[in-house]
Amino acid sequence: MPANAIDQPDDWTTPGAHPVAPGIHRIPLPLPITGLTIVNAYVLEGPDGLVLIDPGWAGPANERAVTTALAELGHRLGDVRVCLATHHHWDHYTQAFAWRETLGIQLRIGENERFSIDGFDTASPFPNHPELLARCGAEELAERVLAIDVSGAGTPYGPPDGWLRDGDRIPVRDGELEVIATPGHTRGHVVYAHSPAGVLFAGDHVLPAITPSLGFEVAPEATPLRSFISSLKLLLARPDTVLLPAHGPVGASTHTRVHEILDHHRDRLDEVNELLVAGATNAYEVARQLPWTRHRRQLDALQLEHQLSAVMEIEAHLDVLAHLGRVTLDETPAARRYNAA
Repeated sequence: MPANAIDQPDDWTTPGAHPVAPGIHRIPLPLPITGLTIVNAYVLEGPDGLVLIDPGWAGPANERAVTTALAELGHRLGDVRVCLATHHHWDHYTQAFAWRETLGIQLRIGENERFSIDGFDTASPFPNHPELLARCGAEELAERVLAIDVSGAGTPYGPPDGWLRDGDRIPVRDGELEVIATPGHTRGHVVYAHSPAGVLFAGDHVLPAITPSLGFEVAPEATPLRSFISSLKLLLARPDTVLLPAHGPVGASTHTRVHEILDHHRDRLDEVNELLVAGATNAYEVARQLPWTRHRRQLDALQLEHQLSAVMEIEAHLDVLAHLGRVTLDETPAARRYNAA
């Protein structure tokens, strides 16, 4: 761990407020998600109160965890003036939106998240996905998505107080946070760099043990893996930092993990191409033949939302292979079929 980082507990999920750099603390928060039980929020001092990054999934347990951690630092929830989200997914955004309504805390997020935020409908959380899944050969998954009952979900959701642009600066103690647009995981994902502290609040863009889903949102862009790879390379062009991820332990080097993720996707592209050479013709056929997660599970063993995400991720890899000229695409309004070049 470099000199500007502070040692962390052996178990990164340990509740509380853990210092990661002078004046900056990590707060692990509970999630109601199978397989992903914790999200890291980060708190630092602003010019007129606290700034809280990615404050979790709205609910009493989450609010209690934040309140308890802030109390360890001698603060109250009312001391928070601004919440910054790296992206619009519920485990990063909804608590901040709830506090916007109940406590008047300002909420800001990347400007290109407006497509999915403005398009969100509680009656149809995946409005475009059934059509996309069907075109990828996953008609059965498309039917299951259409059958999802989301009535009574009740999670607070809506637009922020302000949209952030690439290059915007947010004043904090001992400097500024620089907003860096990193599309890929979502269309408007951003990360926040604190250069004086030598840290990067990376959200889901750079995770220490897993890779993020691609295009799993209401209004995904057409080429999320291309954007994701470009966003990763963008970070390599900047000075290295301590990695402060949304899920997982603090990392000593953002650059080291970025190189690992780029290597993973190069390998994945080769695996997808080999399956096309062997006779697969669409994203669903490829996804069913690949192992998923660190446990190397088959597609059918995953939860529905993870199956959906997996098929869309393979479609994103096929797009890159087509862009590179390694495969050809035969596309109709009803189907996308690929062949090894």
